[in-house]
Amino acid sequence: MDETTRTVSKRRAGTAPRTAPAHAPVPAPATGAAILPRPPLKWAGGKRWLVPHLGPIWEPHRHRRLVEPLCGGLAVAIGLRPGRALLNDTNPHVINFYAWLKKGLRARVPMENDAALFARHRERFNRLVTRDGGAASREAAELFYYLNRTGYNGLCRFNRSGLFNVPFGSYKRINYTSDFTPYQDLFSTWEFINRDLEDVPLDPEDFVYADPPYDVEFTHYSKGGFGWEDQVRLARWLARHRGPVALSNQATDRIVALYKSLGFALRFLEAPRRISCDGDRTPAREVLATRGL
Repeated sequence: MDETTRTVSKRRAGTAPRTAPAHAPVPAPATGAAILPRPPLKWAGGKRWLVPHLGPIWEPHRHRRLVEPLCGGLAVAIGLRPGRALLNDTNPHVINFYAWLKKGLRARVPMENDAALFARHRERFNRLVTRDGGAASREAAELFYYLNRTGYNGLCRFNRSGLFNVPFGSYKRINYTSDFTPYQDLFSTWEFINRDLEDVPLDPEDFVYADPPYDVEFTHYSKGGFGWEDQVRLARWLARHRGPVALSNQATDRIVALYKSLGFALRFLEAPRRISCDGDRTPAREVLATRGL
């Protein structure tokens, strides 16, 4: 096995084990196209499955800058491969991790699928993010990656004090990456920022794609959370944009009513429920809303 990805077996007995998916670069197509790295983080509600649906929408607008006010796990940006991108997230630790990947990160923190090490790394990460300058450090980026890969169900959850509080996961084996330099070329023309969604600077010609946290009870994706007021604020902000917009979400009744009221065209899709707190893996109904195409 090379130095880039290591598979580590679990060191704690527990519930029925699962294997965390690998995220090393996928093989290049037979045509000789460049190797595409997969999203580097494990992400609840990730949108790799949606890229084939977004591709035909994006293709006529490929000359535009792609803007994501909530870039999350980067599945869409990596799948669409825009020449220019402005990628924002309200979670500063996600953006710090991507910023270090853009610099060519080679992780040095120990990474093992071990409950005791997970507890120590989580404690160290929480100390770092609560002191001046620590949240933007290389060590914080490396620890965030480890916690994401090792924590329960790939959740990214913070309490009201801004502390990461996801418990140890239940994977039998985990594929850890230490060399993230394959992301450098792809990220070289992308800008990563951490702002409130309405403070993301838009040009009229930008193509905007937004994937907010699902309209469900769990909303503490970042310290401030993301509640119904934020869902409304995001949708109204996007409806004011003069360029093309695509927006996806779980198709709850009030989300559908909100998007219809703002003039979005709606398309309904069955999404794979890859990560669920109750073990339910049945498809979830999602809505893909578009404007200005």
